[in-house]
Amino acid sequence: MKVLHVISETPPSFLQHLKELTFIEKKPLRYVTVGRVFFKNMTLITDRFCAERLTSLVRTLELTNIEDYQPLQEVATFATLVATYDKGFLLILEPFESDTATVPNPVLHFTCLDAAIAIKPVFDRFSSVIITSGTISPLEMYPKMLGFNAVIQESYTMTLARRSFLPMIVTRGSDQSAISSGFQIRNDPSVVRNYGNLLTEFARITPDGVVVFFPSYLYMESIISMWQSMGILDQVWQYKMILVETPDSQETSLALETYRTACSNGRGAVLLCVARGKVSEGIDFDHHYGRTVLCIGVPFQYTESRILKARLEFLRETYRIRENDFLSFDAMRHAAQCLGRVLRGKDDYGIMVLADRRFQKKRQQLPKWIAQAMTDADTNQSVDMAVSSAKRFLRTMAQPFEDDGAEGAGKEGAVKSSWGDRDLKLHQEKMDTAKIRELENGDGQVPGDQMMRDAEEYGEEVDDAALMDLDF
Repeated sequence: MKVLHVISETPPSFLQHLKELTFIEKKPLRYVTVGRVFFKNMTLITDRFCAERLTSLVRTLELTNIEDYQPLQEVATFATLVATYDKGFLLILEPFESDTATVPNPVLHFTCLDAAIAIKPVFDRFSSVIITSGTISPLEMYPKMLGFNAVIQESYTMTLARRSFLPMIVTRGSDQSAISSGFQIRNDPSVVRNYGNLLTEFARITPDGVVVFFPSYLYMESIISMWQSMGILDQVWQYKMILVETPDSQETSLALETYRTACSNGRGAVLLCVARGKVSEGIDFDHHYGRTVLCIGVPFQYTESRILKARLEFLRETYRIRENDFLSFDAMRHAAQCLGRVLRGKDDYGIMVLADRRFQKKRQQLPKWIAQAMTDADTNQSVDMAVSSAKRFLRTMAQPFEDDGAEGAGKEGAVKSSWGDRDLKLHQEKMDTAKIRELENGDGQVPGDQMMRDAEEYGEEVDDAALMDLDF
């Protein structure tokens, strides 16, 4: 650990160095012998993973202060993983906590580079596996990354009773200057001000909750500070309460609880969070908890990260995936997850805003149900145009609606998303008629006679060739 430069090595290399320095073999790190059974001159040895054995021991001893053993559990988990996998993992030792630090404080990263390792046990156990989600797009990337051949690969539209979500791409501000979170212009005052105006306007017109996603904590802190100096936060406070996600899980849980309380009370709130944080992964903002989601910038990963560089190199050499393709795929996948937070059911509705000019070129990488709902006019809007479209959409959602059918079935007709009493009655009559005709055919009714009777009923003529084709 006493190094002054970054070291990257594979698990076998690390274990070899560990053996030279500490004389610790690979097997004790991975397995722990938990029992020996002697039977007919044979010895049966039962082994368990080191991490599992420690967890079982803590549970058996009924220890109350489990938090005190958390560091030991992490060491045991690390030992088990590093001794189990020879490929797909990498150890990175950084001597300093940050690039600007001068006092050595080593940080050891053990990162998984191959996502196929996690899903391989599923493929080994089951002969047929269905992978489905509303936010996996583009589909072509997943078979490459997970190492399987897709038998069926389909993307479907969403069946809804009416157009209950409004996706938009905002490429410029009210002053017609481009907005983006790219490194060249992300801290430009005009860009930050236009982002602030976008948030202010949607906080003013949106009922209940507004969720805002940023690419990173660092950028979120920077833009919040600039908004404070510009007086934008004071304007937002006039309409809604402002809450912020932090890396601390307890603070984030408290912010979420306060946010939900404010939305339930009728005033609503604005939650500022990060696209790769806790909120974007597993928190639902259904109904009044999320009527608008704003995605400020494209959520690209930090490209200078050593872990990301190692993974990009692994994907290029192993699966022939180019760096730009993976970075774009990963960013749009997280953007789709952020957008999907506000639409959690067929009776829900919400507004989805992608605020970055770069989204315009990446529209086709969005899930099909989002991309098809976005018209050409929705892909290049200014802040004023987006606000105007949102107002019209919210007025439409406020009107009474009778659920007669559903969108998503094409121009000819719509697939029923829910059936009422009238639909059930018509279906029952149709089934009864079909059953009566089946019984008539089974009681000696000749198919040709049935065809003649149907033709007379509907005023059609029966072709003699059609009768000749019947197999009596």
